[in-house]
Amino acid sequence: MNKAAIIVVVPILMVTSNLLAMPADADARRGADFFQSQGCVNCHAVKGSGAGKAPDLGRRLDRDYTPAGIAARMWSHAPVMWAAMGKENVSIRKVTPDEAADLFAYFYAARYFERPGEAQRGKRFLEDKRCTECHSINGVGGTVGPPVEKWESLAAPIVLIEQMWNHQTQMHNAMAARGIPWPKVTSQELTDMLVYLQNLPQTRGTQQFLLLPPPAQGETLFREKGCAECHKGVLALENRLGDSTLTDVAAAMWNHAPQMRQPPPELTTTEWRQLISYVWAKQFFATRGDATRGHKIFDSKKCAVCHNDASSGAPNLSKPAEPYSAITMVSVLWRHGPAMLRMMQQKHIAWPQLTQGEMANLIAYLNSR
Repeated sequence: MNKAAIIVVVPILMVTSNLLAMPADADARRGADFFQSQGCVNCHAVKGSGAGKAPDLGRRLDRDYTPAGIAARMWSHAPVMWAAMGKENVSIRKVTPDEAADLFAYFYAARYFERPGEAQRGKRFLEDKRCTECHSINGVGGTVGPPVEKWESLAAPIVLIEQMWNHQTQMHNAMAARGIPWPKVTSQELTDMLVYLQNLPQTRGTQQFLLLPPPAQGETLFREKGCAECHKGVLALENRLGDSTLTDVAAAMWNHAPQMRQPPPELTTTEWRQLISYVWAKQFFATRGDATRGHKIFDSKKCAVCHNDASSGAPNLSKPAEPYSAITMVSVLWRHGPAMLRMMQQKHIAWPQLTQGEMANLIAYLNSR
């Protein structure tokens, strides 16, 4: 995927208990530039753009990664990456937390966290759900709604959600008149549909972007629009969303529409950006793990040998200045990892290999110390 074809600005939140710390802006444009300038493309490609010596970060068909999964893979393969960089005479760059956040935004823009979509499945979905009875594609289909190729929402997921939400009453009436039941949509079906529609001849060159402002105003809207009246206790979003992607959230909101009070509260695109920013960022970068299991990992991976020994020179990890997250773990890896590797080699300690779940649990433990 050409980096110029993607513009993403997202807020990254550090999450503690039920409180959200101040967000740091993350910009996929800066992440793409950083990825390029630091020589990452000498090994990794993203959607075919790059050397391709290492796995393409946008085309792994077996991917099912959360941010913690990305952090785990980087940790597990760091010594191999550093050795490869040495052979290419690429210096090991210290990555700041802000730069790590930009990289995560870039990976998200490349849809690395989404399940792969398939255009043909997306085409069948539109036909099976009878969407084309109201919306035409390439001049074929109904004229009740706007032609698909004129959907502004194909370039912006937030606009797609807004249009699906604000026009649900009209769509429901039009579908009822034709005997079309309200279709249930899975996140995979929505992904397939977007892949198909975004690759039509008329839409293939559309610039895709995702713009999410800081979430504070979204939290206010969440209360003012009545969302908080239902989404509390066991229905609280932080208990239901887990590591959902933005597509997961969009599909869930679409399926939820018939259960909403009628008429549903209408929101402008700006309000939707604010609301989705709150809902999405609240949980997407909030690593969910088990602190007790994380403590066992901390001990079994021999982390305590250095980090609980003041004479080693390694920092004591208790009471962090700000909560640990996948982003901060990546930053720590690239700022201190080479020195950690040398110290571990001196102590004959193997470099830790971490799974996605182990990284999530380790982060939970570090935040509990």
